[in-house]
Amino acid sequence: TPMPILLLLLLLLSTPVLCAIYKVGDMDSWAIPSPANHQIYASWAKYDRNLSIGDSLFFLYPPSQDSVIQVTKEAYDACALAHPILTMNDGNSLFNITASGDFYFTSGVDGHCGKSQKLHISVYGDGSSSSSSSSSSAESPAASAPSYPVVFGSIPTQRSASSSHS
Repeated sequence: TPMPILLLLLLLLSTPVLCAIYKVGDMDSWAIPSPANHQIYASWAKYDRNLSIGDSLFFLYPPSQDSVIQVTKEAYDACALAHPILTMNDGNSLFNITASGDFYFTSGVDGHCGKSQKLHISVYGDGSSSSSSSSSSAESPAASAPSYPVVFGSIPTQRSASSSHS
């Protein structure tokens, strides 16, 4: 009968999807850490945030002074900026987590990575996160994870009342 199918569909559709935006470092901006707090990004990543697929990382910085690049583990370890996976440079950068695994970020400005302006996060398919330096990464079947486009750029601002529409 169609009733059990309808109930199953209602149950599946009523399951809430919770996604969060995390401001990287919980500081005023993505910047070179102070000497007194030079491990801020490593400490921030170790804090149990339960990062999961669908969550986003928010990097806030003056675009004329900094940028964010996603790099490989090797480039992260060596602070090599030459061949980034992704470059974000608008000052309000969002990185949407679309898969489980390890993600490595650093400033795109020469010298900043060497001063600890870099971030490594690990996201596992079950919604748990870690920043361990383990060489193995958790894998989950692609079929079990929803797919979202990687988005970066300005966060939309409210339009002014005086804007006109054509």
